[in-house]
Amino acid sequence: MPTSPTDWKGAPAPTVELLEGRFIRLEKLDPARHADGLWQALEGPGADAKLWDYLPYGPFAERAAFDAWLNNHATHSDPYFFSVIDRASGDVQGILSLMSIVPAQGRIEIGHVTFGAPMQRSPKSTEAVYLLAKYAFDQGYRRLEWKCNNGNARSRYAAERLGFSFEGVFRQHMVVKGQNRDTAWYSIIDGEWPAIEAGFEQWLSESNQTASGQLKTLAECRA
Repeated sequence: MPTSPTDWKGAPAPTVELLEGRFIRLEKLDPARHADGLWQALEGPGADAKLWDYLPYGPFAERAAFDAWLNNHATHSDPYFFSVIDRASGDVQGILSLMSIVPAQGRIEIGHVTFGAPMQRSPKSTEAVYLLAKYAFDQGYRRLEWKCNNGNARSRYAAERLGFSFEGVFRQHMVVKGQNRDTAWYSIIDGEWPAIEAGFEQWLSESNQTASGQLKTLAECRA
């Protein structure tokens, strides 16, 4: 059931430092432990050439600039950044955050999603979003947001696949890297979360993610 506004008392700001999943774990960003792995995943050989196209920063030609970017992220509580660790290998393979955090209103966003090639189109990328969504709703948040450049077809597809509802486009919302950005808005609200959570859990389960691949799509698991 959605939270009743008459009973609303707010939600706490994020403080978690570790979230464990089946395929990955999320660790609060620590450049001293994560920078080498993130550099390899995001800028090393085989890195996704389109990774930075719709982000307000990157790509990074020099390691010093990349480290400064990470160190800046690590000092902030909003955005609140996590590194994604592959449980099987221990490799650091991506980064994402909770952001636009408004505890008094129970509103929070998943953003800065930057996954290396080994995470893309794999259960690891889905589980990373699931772990943050679950944490947010378990902490009492009422609304989880996803925003992206309206021209970013990959991010729009991801939002819809993950169960977010499209809410509209903010035209001329930003200027990013010298280009206009119309921003597409998506959300999940607390009353929708139990069914979406069950879909995630079924999709990520051993019975669905088998050695030969997935048996049902995420949409089928939500249905």
